[in-house]
Amino acid sequence: MDKINVDHMLAIEEPFIKAPLEQLKRVVRQSQKQSERSATQVSAVLGNMAKQGDAMDDEEVDQELGGLIDRLKTLKRKLEEAKSEEALLIQRSKQRATDLNELSSFESSSLPEFQRWCRSRLDRVLIDYMLRNGSVDTAKLLAKNGNLEHFADSSLFALVMSTERELCEQHNCSGALLWCAENRSALRKIQSALEFELRLQEYIEMIRARQTVAAIVYAKKHLTAWSDTQMARIQRAMTLLAFAPATQCAPYKNMFDEARWDQLAREFRSVIFRLFNLPAQPLLHLLLQTGLSALKTPACVSDDPAEHNRNCPVCQTDTLGKLAQDLPLSHHVNSNLVCRISGEKMDDNNPPMRLPNGYVYSFNALSDMAAKQGKIKCPRTDQLFSMNDAKKLFVS
Repeated sequence: MDKINVDHMLAIEEPFIKAPLEQLKRVVRQSQKQSERSATQVSAVLGNMAKQGDAMDDEEVDQELGGLIDRLKTLKRKLEEAKSEEALLIQRSKQRATDLNELSSFESSSLPEFQRWCRSRLDRVLIDYMLRNGSVDTAKLLAKNGNLEHFADSSLFALVMSTERELCEQHNCSGALLWCAENRSALRKIQSALEFELRLQEYIEMIRARQTVAAIVYAKKHLTAWSDTQMARIQRAMTLLAFAPATQCAPYKNMFDEARWDQLAREFRSVIFRLFNLPAQPLLHLLLQTGLSALKTPACVSDDPAEHNRNCPVCQTDTLGKLAQDLPLSHHVNSNLVCRISGEKMDDNNPPMRLPNGYVYSFNALSDMAAKQGKIKCPRTDQLFSMNDAKKLFVS
């Protein structure tokens, strides 16, 4: 019976559990902040009205109370929206936990139920990959067909994609800055300078447009607040006022470089993934790399193509081999002999056979070749032999 290592399999599922919980925490915090802010504003207005007392006429009282009612209605609407989102995230977390808990009920990897669970897991990984790469409609369709909507963090990835488009295509920081304002405390905890980078880019764009006075005012308002940790960069930013956008002076040329927008988009994605406990790489890549590293041997990285195995994905340097380039070699306590001709494992039922030229192939492969061609042709040297020339080897 093939026992399942549940702990190892669930290790890769951690982001699926943490992501909705992190989203839930942020929605609750935002609702709390909105409530506290509105309560403070209402208390201030009521306190001011109480102080003025009879000095206010009926029209002024009606106007102030009308403003309070509108503010409280807006708060109620936002809290109702937040409550609906909280309920959705809680339900999503429960569904994910239930699906993952099902893994512990399987006693063997050969059970049909476990195979079904693995196919569902593959769909989840593909959904994650497609959402990261902008194929949102395809991801939603796969999630719907597989009844996996609760595993698709569509709203989170939609936010990432829309913000990246604003940065890369529209050269607009407003959406990213709004997100930073809503998550400022979380960004402070991880010591992220994303908001500073966005403010700096807006400052650079003002200088590019030769809006010098506006740039100085903007820097005093938004950049100096970061003087404790970013003083050297603030000083360089102020020096930028003396340079034209076409400057060739290296440090300032880099600041004017349009490629900074792409860098900001990548940093935004990195930060939001970090906050929501999502891996920087797609889960599909992580799973593929795990499997490829278990298959990678010295023969896979040999410069001699003859050493490569046609059935080994790591040896396919134009496809999956690229993904395995930086992976370590596998560590095997026991080695398996694989026939270069057929790709089959050589064992007692399919023993290794040694040709006079020293090369070894499986009995089944040589037998098939001899039956079809009458002779055995070594694929490495093109030498011809008879089946009687092959000697059986014994694996110890």
